Amino acid sequence: MTVIIVPQRGSYRLIIYNGKKVLDTGVFGLTSTAKGYRPVDFKTRKPGRRNYQKVATKQLVDLIRTSSIWITNPDPALMAFLGDFQVSSKVAPLCRTCLLEDRVTVLNKKNGVKYGRERVCMDCAERELRREMGYLGQFGHRSFQHIRALLETYKDVDRVLGLLQPEQRDPSQTLFDRMEAVKPIKTRHITQVPVPPAFAKASGVEYLTPVQQLAVNGGLLEGKDLLVVSATASGKTFVGEMAGMKNLLEKGGRMLFLVPLVALANQKYFRFRERYKDLATVSLQTGTSRLNLPETRPVGERNMRAQIIVGTYEGVDTIFRNGRELKGVGTVVIDEVQNLEEPERGHRLDGLIARIKKTSPNAQFLYLSATIGAPNVLAKKLNAKLVRYDSRPVPLDRHLIFCERKKKVQFIKSMVREEFARRSSKGYQGQTIVFTNARARCHTLADAIGANVARPYHSGLTAKERRHVEELFGSQKIACVVTTAALAAGVDFPASQVVFDSLAMGIKWLTVQEFNQMLGRAGRPDFHDQGRIVLLAEPGGTYSRTSKVTEEEMAIALLKGEMEEVAPVYDIEGSSEEFAANAIVCKGDEAEVRWMEQQMVGTTEPVLETLQKHRLVRRKQGHIELSDLAGVMARHFIGVERLLLVRHLVRESDDPLEIVAEIDCTEARKEEA
Repeated sequence: MTVIIVPQRGSYRLIIYNGKKVLDTGVFGLTSTAKGYRPVDFKTRKPGRRNYQKVATKQLVDLIRTSSIWITNPDPALMAFLGDFQVSSKVAPLCRTCLLEDRVTVLNKKNGVKYGRERVCMDCAERELRREMGYLGQFGHRSFQHIRALLETYKDVDRVLGLLQPEQRDPSQTLFDRMEAVKPIKTRHITQVPVPPAFAKASGVEYLTPVQQLAVNGGLLEGKDLLVVSATASGKTFVGEMAGMKNLLEKGGRMLFLVPLVALANQKYFRFRERYKDLATVSLQTGTSRLNLPETRPVGERNMRAQIIVGTYEGVDTIFRNGRELKGVGTVVIDEVQNLEEPERGHRLDGLIARIKKTSPNAQFLYLSATIGAPNVLAKKLNAKLVRYDSRPVPLDRHLIFCERKKKVQFIKSMVREEFARRSSKGYQGQTIVFTNARARCHTLADAIGANVARPYHSGLTAKERRHVEELFGSQKIACVVTTAALAAGVDFPASQVVFDSLAMGIKWLTVQEFNQMLGRAGRPDFHDQGRIVLLAEPGGTYSRTSKVTEEEMAIALLKGEMEEVAPVYDIEGSSEEFAANAIVCKGDEAEVRWMEQQMVGTTEPVLETLQKHRLVRRKQGHIELSDLAGVMARHFIGVERLLLVRHLVRESDDPLEIVAEIDCTEARKEEA
């Protein structure tokens, strides 16, 4: 039999334990007499009962003399009492919370958890966490699994509670993990690699970065097609510049540099124009607005005969879809090639690559990405050699904090200001990118942080307004930009901290690939000593009525997620659009259209019969003739389903606004379904 004695305020609690369960509990006091400390007011009760019954103190003395004695906290009076009766005891590590509930749990390294100044068992710690989580909102099952895993890892309730109490935040408590920087490989000076001296001088680069050196080792300057996968800010853009400028200056053809967004195209255009102004002409090819206003007019030189053409995917694809050609291209750089996975644009990028290969068969293709799943598989599909550099140039701390939406604004405000107050060993202040899900939210957050500290940055701004924000951030005159997740690929700011106000793009959750692309913006080796990302996840929060996943569950899924292989399958809509565009490039040669489909990474649906059924194409002796409507389909980036819908609506109504509204409603219903 074991007797456990727990000192309380002015008394002692006694628990009689047989090694499996509690048999009785009791309380007693100690009083000082001429003979020493003696027990008084001894009472006992059975487990589960409330009322105590008074018992003779002689029974307590007999029980203590015949049992093993465990105590939870040495007490002078208690030790003197036990000594008077020559009773030995040992201090046992027991969960105090369990004892209060008539349970006995012996603590050890495996199940002991720190809670304040004491230790409790894992079950009691878990109940405390559940109670705290209940105050904050409706957590999903996946979220509690994550919290439980953290508890088992840290063995510290307060540290885990730091995730749930942002007003008491401690960076050491909110840290999810750290992505360490790896000591870079030895690289060569730019003058030691076989590039033209004029380019080496104009580039402003001295030593290559590791990924640049690996690309050179992999045949970059010998004309090899490469898929280059490396973290943001590791120097992938310059990989394309080295090959492109070498080919250009050595009469190997012009350079075509493709990016996903206008904002990013503008940045590359101005950078290349300034850097290579004495070596090459540079032009910009992006989509143009149908509204001829000063703020919507395109920027940059639009000369399609320029030696360097920077453009968006759709901007350059428009050339091919209108039956024109880009001649003399020697180098094609596809930046952010992970966009092949995008539901809306993936097939267009895929088709564009095939169209360029058809019209420039001898060009060198370089595919760049910071985040892509199974890159070795994609490299094989692209018929390119994989160059991969996994380590980050600076370490990256990833933090996860659960908090209510209404608390996010103040929290972001303090994080932005704290980061701006830090200065790196390179002499730069810390700056922040805040990603959110809507343009209106960009303005709300920027206004809350302060106009002198933060600015909104999204596709609704004019090119001039965006350039002004870029200049303010680049000169460190502001601490923060607040931008939409939809513009993530086009944001090229040297930030040390990235904060996720939401984990959605509009009403759709981010993919693992998109998330990794965005977090890669934190920490630049030329500016910062380390990067930091912070996810603010609302328990139970969501951005769509149909979503079965909550924001805090999505945060955990993104942080733990692995990217999937790039293997898209295109529906009738996307497949028919690419078929029509390819037919224009191939001048109707059916065999060549089939060849181009085989060059694509994704799998297209057979659409020829569908197009014939609706009299959009005619097929005769291996030749495909597009109708005028099919030409419209290709030129305006729409597929057969949308084309037929537009044709039907035009027949039903002559009101353009009504037609556009119905198209939007139809697509929204389709998307929701």
